[in-house]
Amino acid sequence: MAELPRDIVLLVDDSPEALGFLTDALEQSGFSVLIATSGSAALNIVERITPDLILLDAVMPTMDGFETCRRLKANPAISQIPVIFMTGLTETEHVVHALGSGGVDYLTKPINIDELRARIGVHLKNARSAQSARVALDAAGRHLLAVKGDGNIHWSTPQATRLVNAAMGSDDGMDTVISTIAAWMKDRTAATIAVAHGGQDVLQLAFLGTIGPDEYLFRLTASQRADDQVLRQRFALTHRESEVLLWIAKGKANRDIGEILGLSARTVNKHLEQIYVKLGVENRASAAVKAAHVLHET
Repeated sequence: MAELPRDIVLLVDDSPEALGFLTDALEQSGFSVLIATSGSAALNIVERITPDLILLDAVMPTMDGFETCRRLKANPAISQIPVIFMTGLTETEHVVHALGSGGVDYLTKPINIDELRARIGVHLKNARSAQSARVALDAAGRHLLAVKGDGNIHWSTPQATRLVNAAMGSDDGMDTVISTIAAWMKDRTAATIAVAHGGQDVLQLAFLGTIGPDEYLFRLTASQRADDQVLRQRFALTHRESEVLLWIAKGKANRDIGEILGLSARTVNKHLEQIYVKLGVENRASAAVKAAHVLHET
């Protein structure tokens, strides 16, 4: 039977004695251990290898553990990895500082190995549960994203990211969404937020509620436009057909249209077949030209 992969723990401490002691204890407990003797070394390691959990000394020269943790959490690829602080500092302000910089727990030195094992087990389980929830959302194809209180993206499903980029016609379309949400955060009164691009509303953000003390959940949809109605009435299209034709006229590929409207590529093709018949054309280029001509008239 193949051996199950070991959980990887990144151990960050500038003390050789602490590194030796903790490495031995963790390896005996069945973990694979990566070692960093400084905050900058830890940041370099996570660029190449993604650990399952990080044990971080708070007091280190040059870059302390608090700053190291903030920089780790700023990396979206590893922001969900639990960080447990280790230090001899026991004042409440230090504990608050550790948690405020992104840590999930705090252990005081000298480290009790049994307590360390127990806490690692709890945080690995919690991290897996959170990851499973995000994977479930991804698999469901939901256009969801969560933001922090400062308006920055906490996480986003791949479908939401692709929808934003397709609607904006850019790979950095999420920047516009972030600035729109940041403005909404000032009063948080509207349940629906319009995201504009090129002088038109291209996306709608529906606020679904809070899912944590500093985490706000939104659902993304493509905006309904007056252009849809023009095409629908002129060519006797269904609501969905008019949406597909509109995006064809804007030069979007089938995959992008599927992401924007939440449709499969096969469904987009089916709508296109009906659109060609109703417009009396044989291909998407002719359909795009005909639609653009009608929109230009209005």
